[in-house]
Amino acid sequence: MQFWQAPWYAALQPAIGQIGVLACKDRWSDCLVLLNREAHALGLRNANGLPLSFVNSAVLPEVVYEQHIWQTGQVPTRLDSSGAWHDLFNALTWLAFGRSKARLNALQAAQIDADGIGAQRGGLRDAATLFDENAALFVTSEASLVDALRAFDWKELFVRRRAEFVRNVQVVAFGHALVDKLRQPFKSICAHAWVLPVPGPMLDRFQCGQSPAQLPLRAQLDEALADSLTDQGLRSNVFSPLPVLGIPGWWAANADPDFYDDVTVFRPGRRGSG
Repeated sequence: MQFWQAPWYAALQPAIGQIGVLACKDRWSDCLVLLNREAHALGLRNANGLPLSFVNSAVLPEVVYEQHIWQTGQVPTRLDSSGAWHDLFNALTWLAFGRSKARLNALQAAQIDADGIGAQRGGLRDAATLFDENAALFVTSEASLVDALRAFDWKELFVRRRAEFVRNVQVVAFGHALVDKLRQPFKSICAHAWVLPVPGPMLDRFQCGQSPAQLPLRAQLDEALADSLTDQGLRSNVFSPLPVLGIPGWWAANADPDFYDDVTVFRPGRRGSG
């Protein structure tokens, strides 16, 4: 499978193609120029109304990351081998989901202004960080499939109702640490699933050959997602674990029902559905 054709990169594909991600490992500074060109072309702004740009973190003083983005529009971005891929995927997610990333940043910056920087982030900042790093959107109009997800009923979700899952669920990888890990996939990679209810017609467009890579649908998802991120609703306990290589179509081996018998990955439920 080609790097950019993996299903977990579907929403990032336009930006991946635009900046030539595979070459970036040999020319990170050139990649930064291309990222900023694309951000300018898209008219990206933070929730404070400032134009968004990606800045080499090595040239910045020590900053409070989320506050710096809110106050300046600059996203500190590492260009060294220790964090370049991670930060590149962060930038690509900004290009794909600018409204939602801006919303997450605004929530975190407001919490920092209210509470300061302490040893404990607090519930909202913890949840926003989990979302930013490891979220996968569980986009569906079918509540009973959400119930199966929340009940850890993997055989129900992925085997017995597999065809229904394919028709009625779209999973979109969002967290930049998640998609970074998926450069080298392994079975136990687990996302924090965020349920995003959508009307049936939006899912119908997925089934007609559209994907989150296509701009109109991706923009709709970004708008719906940003609206769902509220300071009252964003808490760590609303996520559901989702072993991403179990998603139908994401990994060839999961076509065999026995794939889901591995209880070290597909663990039994720890809480009821609902």
